[in-house]
Amino acid sequence: MNNPAQKTLAIVCGGGPAPGINSVISAITIEAENSGWKVYGVYDGFLNLGKREKLVVPLNIDTVSRIYLEGGSILRISRFNPTRSEESLKNVVDTLIELGVTHLVTIGGDDTAYSAACVADYAKNNLDLTISFVHVPKTIDNDLPLPEGIPTFGFESARAIGTDIVSNLMVDAMTTSRWYIVVAMGRVAGHLSLGIGKSSGATLTLIPEEFPTEEKIPMSLLADVITGSIIKRLASGRHHGVAVVAEGLIERVRDEDLQAACVERDEHGHTRYAEIKFSEMLKKTLLANLESLGIKMTIINQDVGYEVRCAPPNAFDIEYTRNLGYAAVDFLRNGGTNALVTIQNNQITPISFEDIMDPVTKKTRVRMVNTDSIQYRIARAYMIRLEKTDFEPGIEFEKMAVAARLSPDAFRKRFQYVTNN
Repeated sequence: MNNPAQKTLAIVCGGGPAPGINSVISAITIEAENSGWKVYGVYDGFLNLGKREKLVVPLNIDTVSRIYLEGGSILRISRFNPTRSEESLKNVVDTLIELGVTHLVTIGGDDTAYSAACVADYAKNNLDLTISFVHVPKTIDNDLPLPEGIPTFGFESARAIGTDIVSNLMVDAMTTSRWYIVVAMGRVAGHLSLGIGKSSGATLTLIPEEFPTEEKIPMSLLADVITGSIIKRLASGRHHGVAVVAEGLIERVRDEDLQAACVERDEHGHTRYAEIKFSEMLKKTLLANLESLGIKMTIINQDVGYEVRCAPPNAFDIEYTRNLGYAAVDFLRNGGTNALVTIQNNQITPISFEDIMDPVTKKTRVRMVNTDSIQYRIARAYMIRLEKTDFEPGIEFEKMAVAARLSPDAFRKRFQYVTNN
């Protein structure tokens, strides 16, 4: 029989891996146990709870005291979506009740946050039972709707690792006189790609936010932007470069260019990007472009994503996640519920779930890159890509036309349109 006075906290990790998950688990457990609470770690996100399986492990200070240095998740992780059926929601709530859970901490991105809100609502509306919960914002995509400048945990570590990878490729490109097309992970937004591209000094970075129109774009547009960059580099005597491309552009490209009939989706209805081979498709289109111009160039496609997800967190994310874990328990201990926890101006600042929900979709809002921000404007300023000023008459314009093996008029007609974004 559970002691009704005993507070019991369960930790659930959802979505994809990100550096720092174990650090959050550690901080939550330490602070909760120091407060006299019992702590359960739930294996595999909501998956087992949704099947009425009590696959949990008791956590204490001894078991978590040093895991903050480790990558991955000691509780594993899954993308199981309990909101897909009322039966799954009921199973999750019933299993938590049977475990005596009074407080729930979810660690994840927008889908996990939404699932947690639905679980709490179901318990309240159907059983008149309050399960207090808080969400810790985790995603290397950095796309949860936090105030601008406040990162999700895992992003900084992923950016640092991705930067090392792309920096090495930059040296290889220069050494071997070739171009790399690096597709970086990021489901919708371009934060990670832009962060990697800017930090590594990549030749250019392409992100979805550059193409804000509702109408989808052809793959040829992306290839033309990169081709323009190659031509501009050739005109200055440089035969190498690295283009970082956000995989979120998959959502912006026309379905017919992606062979959409083969696209698979996950539990939350999101496209399984890994199945699309986007970098290969883009490389093929780019090579056709170059061949049509008579330009011989070695192009290598590279995907960066899974390498950064389970790496040990860097110093920033270790400190940040320990702060967030403490803040999560402090928020619950003081009677809080139904919020995402953040640290702003060195203060614990919860954000109500109502404030992060999209009123139209009823799902968590997605934070996109602000292309009007100084951060983006600086990133764009250091890219080597065709700009409107490149098409002004003069010797530099003539050099680019020669590099493209086109007449000045033909070069302008063929490539000036890529500067409209």
